[in-house]
Amino acid sequence: MKMTSIKLKRILEDRLAGPNYRTSFNRDKDTFRIEWKDSKQGVTITLPKVIAKYNERGEDAIDELVDHISQSLVMMNESYQLAGRERNILPVIRSTSFPKKTKQGERLVYKEHTAETRVFYALDVGKSYRLINENMVEQEGWTNEHLDEIATFNLRSLSTEYKLDQVAGNDFYFFAAQDGYDASRILNDSLLEEMKAKSKGELAVAVPHQDVLIIVDIQNKTGYDILAQMTMKFFAEGRIPITSLAFIYEDKELTPIFILAKNKPQK
Repeated sequence: MKMTSIKLKRILEDRLAGPNYRTSFNRDKDTFRIEWKDSKQGVTITLPKVIAKYNERGEDAIDELVDHISQSLVMMNESYQLAGRERNILPVIRSTSFPKKTKQGERLVYKEHTAETRVFYALDVGKSYRLINENMVEQEGWTNEHLDEIATFNLRSLSTEYKLDQVAGNDFYFFAAQDGYDASRILNDSLLEEMKAKSKGELAVAVPHQDVLIIVDIQNKTGYDILAQMTMKFFAEGRIPITSLAFIYEDKELTPIFILAKNKPQK
């Protein structure tokens, strides 16, 4: 059947029905929200993005979304301690427009990364994770610096396997383990230095959404144009988009690049 926003809204209402939940539909923004009645914590879904995935993957896309929402709602209604679960703490990359506070006013722990991105911190709880707020850190008597050290250490233990595609004389490396921390691998300095050392041209890095890290050994001008188109496409399709801009990695620094006409990059 042809999926519309109204049909998808009704499907989600039916499959996520519960006495403790409240749902709403924003017709102007084409979004669906489900939240706990008491705490007002919840999840907002942009319906056109789900419809696009449904058109590609069918019912599997909706099943995956319902599972994700269900896990997120359960997680929001539980309290978590950090002590004793240090191995489950990891950094997550978000755009600079991502809220610094929860809807309940809790201040999330974060640090600046680039002009386009910030680093937040998550406690992994299995199929999902909970972003760490300042109260959680203070309850343990930790500092934000200590939290960052733990998360950065754990990040280095994640797999760095990739898929290599050679396009128009450029090497594209895709890191997509689907563990929720693919984009976070941009924080792995050792990985970036290793990729830089074996690159033949200029090294570019992109995190269009949470579930992919793209590293490119750009060896000709066409590579910039391909990267720009690819990053924009991934950004539009991602469940948690981050940035449509790529970065040049040089001297251990990430600098956003803008791909303009005639494949000419500008930093």
